[in-house]
Amino acid sequence: MAKLSGTAIIVLVMFAFLAEQSVAGRYYDDKVEDKVRKEVKNAIEKNPGIGAALVRLVFHDCWVNGCDGSVLLDKTPTDGLNTEKKAVNNIGLDGFGVIDDIKDKVKNDNVSCADIIVLAGRDAASILSGGKITYPITRGRLDGVGSSAAEADRALPTSDFDFDQLKTNFDSGFRKFTVEELVVLSGAHSIGVAHLSSYADRLTAATPDFQIDSSYRAALNATTPPALLKQGQDPTVPNNVRDETQAFQQKAEYDPVAMGVNPTKGVLDNSYYHNTLENKVLFKSDWVLRTDGEAAGKLVEYRDKPEEWNKDFAAAMAKLSSLPAQGKNLEVRKNCRVINNQY
Repeated sequence: MAKLSGTAIIVLVMFAFLAEQSVAGRYYDDKVEDKVRKEVKNAIEKNPGIGAALVRLVFHDCWVNGCDGSVLLDKTPTDGLNTEKKAVNNIGLDGFGVIDDIKDKVKNDNVSCADIIVLAGRDAASILSGGKITYPITRGRLDGVGSSAAEADRALPTSDFDFDQLKTNFDSGFRKFTVEELVVLSGAHSIGVAHLSSYADRLTAATPDFQIDSSYRAALNATTPPALLKQGQDPTVPNNVRDETQAFQQKAEYDPVAMGVNPTKGVLDNSYYHNTLENKVLFKSDWVLRTDGEAAGKLVEYRDKPEEWNKDFAAAMAKLSSLPAQGKNLEVRKNCRVINNQY
């Protein structure tokens, strides 16, 4: 029998989940949420990787001045073209076209772009987890009129943060997220991709094996040698070694089944915790969770109790999606890429 590709497996899993929805074709009684769900479903069927991008978009919007849709802006009167999309910490951000498509579907429903982001992220998380991660979203957010790359770079945590920097970042200003919620939200790295520039510092021989497994590091060096950065290249790899090719996994000495990980590629689940505890994770900001007693304890807990992580991740995403907009001049944008007086 011919082997299915990773993409084919992801699509089949998603179709199996979607087949369980109501025969009437409605996902929610609310017509707006129903439209959003259908657009997200269609987008993931066409491009399975877009689901992870939509989940990531929630964090990258709401972490900077609250959930105000500012990450979607292409230009503003105050910052010109130097918006959050241009931030170094927003490298590889995607899903904007899906948000545009949803906005077009709900253009007569007075729905803000900020609401669309959190609704789309919620639905992507549900689909990618096979329906195991669900949480309610209340609408009513308004859209900001400012968007600054510099502000985004100041607000967003980076992949080279140590634990104290992460803890401070998560508990600063209007956010107020606990160490447990930091560990919970880090589990989103079970999906998506990472740029070489985000983990190249971990590939040198000077990095000890207790920070990154030597076999995993060797596989990464073979696939994405840091020298590529000097050539102007910044390729991506899956965040999760589970989503790598079989050849890569063999070189990395990674057997998901032996580790107790669901081998199905692209699933949002607790595999991140298995990998982190084996030092088979990309980012320093992932590994450093092992250096704090409370955080390390939660890593073990979520590795051993997947249902608990599903529940806690849903709660943390609901809290993230509820962070209030910090700006004073707010509106419901007609076009998510520009403010209304530019539309």
